[in-house]
Amino acid sequence: MKVLMVDDEQNVLDAMKMLGEWDTQGITKILEAHHGEEAKKLIEKETPEIIFTDIKMPGINGLELMKWLNTVSYQGKVIFLTGYDDYSYMRQAIKHNSFDYLLKPIEANVFNEILAEAVKAWKKDYINSSSTEKRYIYNKIVTDAYAGVTFDLMGLIPSLPKAERYDMTLLSFYHMHYSEPEIETLANKLYTQKLGYAYSLLTDHNLSLVVTLKNEWTTIEKWLNEHIESTVRIVATEVPQPLANLPEVFKKLKKKLNENQYRTVYQSTHLEHVNRMQDIVSYVDNYYMEDISLEQLSNLFFMSREHISRKFKQVTGLTLSKYVTKLRIDQAKYWLRETDETIYTISLMLGYQDEKYFSKLFKKITSYTPFEYRNEKKEVNK
Repeated sequence: MKVLMVDDEQNVLDAMKMLGEWDTQGITKILEAHHGEEAKKLIEKETPEIIFTDIKMPGINGLELMKWLNTVSYQGKVIFLTGYDDYSYMRQAIKHNSFDYLLKPIEANVFNEILAEAVKAWKKDYINSSSTEKRYIYNKIVTDAYAGVTFDLMGLIPSLPKAERYDMTLLSFYHMHYSEPEIETLANKLYTQKLGYAYSLLTDHNLSLVVTLKNEWTTIEKWLNEHIESTVRIVATEVPQPLANLPEVFKKLKKKLNENQYRTVYQSTHLEHVNRMQDIVSYVDNYYMEDISLEQLSNLFFMSREHISRKFKQVTGLTLSKYVTKLRIDQAKYWLRETDETIYTISLMLGYQDEKYFSKLFKKITSYTPFEYRNEKKEVNK
């Protein structure tokens, strides 16, 4: 969350910075302005959730600033500051829907009590806000990250399902195509199904960002194919959680887009093949301890052996036999580390009837015999 402090006296700004329990209230950025005009520019750029503003200032005063905030439908909380214990100021502050009123000199306990109440009230409003308002907030946060300015990472988290890693995809639309209605529909679909979220950039209506759980992209691409008629260019990458490095990821994706390292949305026939290949890989992931052959997969998935062989390597980077071996060796490592099963039993469970063959294969891949690998891991864990 961001706080903006507006006062023409620097000593007042310094006092608030010193007195505020910012970390406790989740405040990540403190902004300063010395008059109303400077404050308006910061509000338009940063959209702070909490504003402390002096009433009497040169130029645009606090009450005039509040009137302007009402015209732009500001959703945050405003607390007025004044050195005048005057009921007329209180009346005007209440009239303009201020959250509260603070007298100077500012007392630490009163200041932090009002700060805590303002943060609590903003969070309550945020939770109860309409989906349109929430969507605007999400889009604003992502737009800030895209622009490379400070963005509210914590405010973005509620839009996404929990995961260790995400797929992040930048969509570029034909310059005459206004995509927001379609992207909003996609965002609602992803959010409801707990698959991710789709964001529109407020500064560029030709770009959108889609963040999804890993291995869910073909579902989104099928939707794009069915609902968007104009050309959509795609650049994608995988990112870890948290998304603190979102600006760097944006730079990477924009660079790819500018260098024409993109592809367009697959046609439906191509997507069917992509989905079937994912089904094949998923099948191998589940049944790798059994005998699996290209012939068997061909019969199960109604595709030629040659096609499966070629596409399987494109998708996984490995031939079917090498992929199965990798899965088996990875499982063997786990059992050698975490269980007391004999090497003979492990080889049988992995589908190898010959313990000697399994041991030779394990050493060829890991440079250790199964016995050496188990002993070394035990020594490391002591």
